[in-house]
Amino acid sequence: MLKFLTILTVGMKAIARNKLRSTLTALGIIIGVACVIAMIAVGGGAQAAVQAQISSLGSNFLMIFPGTATQSGARIFTGQSTITEDDINAVKAECPAVSYVTPAVRSAGQIVGGTGNWGTSVQGVGVDWPFVRSWNPEKGAFFGDSEVRSAAKVAILGATVANALFPDGNAVDQMIRIKNIPFKVIGVLESKGGSTMGQDQDDTVIAPYTTVMKLLKRTTKIDMFMASATSRDSVDEAQTEIDALLRQRHRLQPGQDSDFMIRSQQEIAQTADQTSKQMSALLAAIASISLLVGGIGIMNIMLVSVTERTREIGIRMAIGAKGRDILTQFLIEALTLSIAGGAIGIGLGIATSRFLAWKQQWPIVLSPTAVLLAFGFSAAIGIFFGFYPARKASRLDPIEALRYE
Repeated sequence: MLKFLTILTVGMKAIARNKLRSTLTALGIIIGVACVIAMIAVGGGAQAAVQAQISSLGSNFLMIFPGTATQSGARIFTGQSTITEDDINAVKAECPAVSYVTPAVRSAGQIVGGTGNWGTSVQGVGVDWPFVRSWNPEKGAFFGDSEVRSAAKVAILGATVANALFPDGNAVDQMIRIKNIPFKVIGVLESKGGSTMGQDQDDTVIAPYTTVMKLLKRTTKIDMFMASATSRDSVDEAQTEIDALLRQRHRLQPGQDSDFMIRSQQEIAQTADQTSKQMSALLAAIASISLLVGGIGIMNIMLVSVTERTREIGIRMAIGAKGRDILTQFLIEALTLSIAGGAIGIGLGIATSRFLAWKQQWPIVLSPTAVLLAFGFSAAIGIFFGFYPARKASRLDPIEALRYE
């Protein structure tokens, strides 16, 4: 133990004698570790933000698009609706794994009211829409079955539309005009923020689907419908039930392509999660190159140090130091530089991440695992790149070393 402490002391003194060179040697590790931590934090934050936005779509969410066909091996939407209200009612009544179902009809128009006008999308939906999308009115109330049956001219505004038309916050019970048709505002939705595609989810107007079909689109066709499974674990079961029921109702033969397409929230989440993970891995890989360069810098400086200290090594061997003692000393020096650089890099990486979060309003996720991996990697680099110079020093011939000038 005493011998090891002596070797450690000699190694620390060697580092202290060349402060500038030691600092520059550790700089590569410092920058590498800081970059890795910052990039992983930014990538993790982006991944968490995407998952949060997908979760905002609704609870156990399923989307069923009508009118699909296979072209060149890919399923595409043809634009021709094959879904009827009877199909939607049958799904709600005959699929045990489905809890809520709502038709969806989309239109667009200029909304006039309050202090001005606003161009936005208008969604026609059913009474179950708040449960499917987990999106409730913050003010006022949602419409009911009677408004749907009578195609009532009522509307619920998204937060963006409400703020644009009624900045004083008094949108409920006001009158607006959509394509010159008067609607009464009965509610304002909670704010959802941006979608995974960067679109403002709050920039919308909600109305009964019967009203949108009859008055705004003048059509009898439903664009699509949305469903919510009874639980997260039953999403696949709900998807299977809907698929089987619609194929039966549309009289599709075994092996025949479905004339509809079902997309689940899980599929969207998995796709987005995979993309985010690939981006995070790419960022981490790029940042890791800095660690590799830092390791090469350590090896280079240690080789120079071996050359400069050849006579010192010869003297130590002449008075009794063994090859393994020299090996241990140089490994300790390389490992110390790596660990010190890693520790400073961790602090710099965390500070950089928090600065980006504050300055650029980027979401970040500081993972303890990533910090430990970066620190462990820096220590491993010290051992890996420090071993060759240390081994070279330990194998010097004492007589030749003493003769070295």
